Amino acid sequence: MNLQFNVAARIARPVEEVFEAIVDPAQLSRYFTTGGAKGRLEAGATVTWDFHDYPGAFPVRVIELVTNRKIVLRWASDDKEGETAYETEVTMTFEALEDGRTLIAINEKGWRETPAGLDASYGNCQGWTQMLCALKAWLEYGINLRDGMFR
Repeated sequence: MNLQFNVAARIARPVEEVFEAIVDPAQLSRYFTTGGAKGRLEAGATVTWDFHDYPGAFPVRVIELVTNRKIVLRWASDDKEGETAYETEVTMTFEALEDGRTLIAINEKGWRETPAGLDASYGNCQGWTQMLCALKAWLEYGINLRDGMFR
């Protein structure tokens, strides 16, 4: 078994606007990282994301970034089982659609094939699905879906 998932959404905004809403920590903090984001996503950078629903800020390493096309991140798995910590890999791809919308797809992979790894993958799948919903609501309607959700 290869633990990974894919989620995707179409956002009614140009690809440049959708991409910027993710790489800019000020924007990301407005709709997703409820505890705040520090550092702009750039290849080779390590930024910090904090969530009210997840205890403590944690580092996110930017492995690859192709403007308006792709972001690859690595971060600590939430798999609490086992003696050694490990990272999973998140790949976001962006596609400009003919009608002016953007298709954003997110894949995360790399969990250990254990019950704890499976549980951690489900949790992250939920989180990335929430992120896409929150991104859509934020960019299309100016609404922060996560405001007050966890605190």
